[in-house]
Amino acid sequence: MAKRVAIVGAGVSGLASIKCCLEEGLEPTCFERSDDLGGLWRFTTKVCSVTKCSDFTVSGQWEVVTMHEEKQESAIFDAVMVCTGFLTNPYLPLDSFPGINAFKGQYFHSRQYKHPDIFKDKRVLVIGMGNSGTDIAVEASHLAEKVFLSTTGGGWVISRISDSGYPWDMVFMTRFQNMLRNSLPTPIVTWLMVRKINNWLNHANYGLLPEDRTQLKEFVLNDELPGRIITGKVFIRPSIKEVKENSVMFNNTSKEEPIDIIVFATGYTFAFPFLDESVVKVEDGQASLYKYIFPAHLQKPTLAIIGLIKPLGSMIPTGETQARWAVRVLKGVNKLPPPSVMIEEINARRENKPSWFGLCYCKALQSDYITYIDELLTYINAKPKLFSMLLTDPHLALTVFFGPCSPYQFRLTGPGKWEGARNAIMTQWDRTFKVTKGRVVQESPSPFESFLKLFSFLALLVAIFLIFL
Repeated sequence: MAKRVAIVGAGVSGLASIKCCLEEGLEPTCFERSDDLGGLWRFTTKVCSVTKCSDFTVSGQWEVVTMHEEKQESAIFDAVMVCTGFLTNPYLPLDSFPGINAFKGQYFHSRQYKHPDIFKDKRVLVIGMGNSGTDIAVEASHLAEKVFLSTTGGGWVISRISDSGYPWDMVFMTRFQNMLRNSLPTPIVTWLMVRKINNWLNHANYGLLPEDRTQLKEFVLNDELPGRIITGKVFIRPSIKEVKENSVMFNNTSKEEPIDIIVFATGYTFAFPFLDESVVKVEDGQASLYKYIFPAHLQKPTLAIIGLIKPLGSMIPTGETQARWAVRVLKGVNKLPPPSVMIEEINARRENKPSWFGLCYCKALQSDYITYIDELLTYINAKPKLFSMLLTDPHLALTVFFGPCSPYQFRLTGPGKWEGARNAIMTQWDRTFKVTKGRVVQESPSPFESFLKLFSFLALLVAIFLIFL
């Protein structure tokens, strides 16, 4: 059984892994190369190598070599949890931008961006329309003389605020909605989502419409971007044709635009330089890991990768759920299937065959948030049992099924059960709007509203009957 666990990286996944190790009575040691929170304990400690011990087939132990203040140290651990994530190495494809070496202005990757003051009275070009790129473009537009946002494939921009002012993720991420999406053919789900998104913002009118609308593209959450575009503060442009000394030319136009600063919001790549490729090999933007966590070919399952996944949902509870299961595997409480079964599943996932139902998760590391977490919770017997809950606590069952799929649900049962989970679930909307209700107004419901509530309740009963029986 693993006892001493090395945790590489103290970001959100690393912190969750530390917590899960402590909950299971293990002794975690965390190594973090930076010197600030997001990393803690072993500050400014670089992990140089993680290699199997000579008796690995028997002990499953690892030798971890680290460097701190130019001093190298080595230690033996029973297990290792790698929590470095997928945002490790800035991707700066300068070769794809002819003339960039002749550019006399300033250019840098979005990872280096700290404060918008550098854009004051400048003409700014942001390349890349992910969340980082749009955030930087919007911030720059408040100080810069002019801001261009260049995108090759477009993107889906959504508001954090859904219908009636509810937080978008609390409305979208419910078990009912997820079941509904996964029950419908992919073209219908895609059409419904595009229609919903375009109700808030017609993407074609703003030059944002994605070229490929058949596959899921990461949502861009930005409430300000449409307003900055329509007021002429941010200009959407296509990809770059050529960079000159003090200007750029975009594709499909012959006009040169003067530019002072270029920000490359071109994403990241990831690697595990401290691990030999025989342990974990990265190919085509993904690693061959069972359930995105375990290498399938190791004689002993004592190494886990946490946080190397892109769920359509919150990364923090996803990483924590991964860690909860992984720690129990490292401890020997839970067992993995035979290597042949794990390898078969890994290969099937790499083929990216569409299921034809639900959203299309066809890009590397993409996953259905609720489905994936429920699968991991099943392994540790912590998945909410809706049917039995419906018989013993129907109010909670309905709230869990139709309400936000918040992480409280993952603590209702099983190891790590929290006694306050039920109350937290039942009162989550109260806490959500407590800070916004600075002025409380008494509302008197109309008879028509009462009728609608009764009708909705009857509709819920029918839905429950169809789902559970």
